[in-house]
Amino acid sequence: MSQNLTPRWYSPAEVAVLLGFGISKVKMKIANGELRSIKDGKYRRILPEWVDEYIRDQVERQEAA
Repeated sequence: MSQNLTPRWYSPAEVAVLLGFGISKVKMKIANGELRSIKDGKYRRILPEWVDEYIRDQVERQEAA
């Protein structure tokens, strides 16, 4: 019995793949507050909703410009 599990959160490397960015760009966006994240021990994690929020913010900025 195999199940496809949906991740509850992502690592910065996974978000980089999802967004088509390099890992350093994702880390920069986390550092400057554009992309929300939390620390879980020594690891940084990003909720899927926060990735969606980042995308929405980017679209809104482009539409407002």
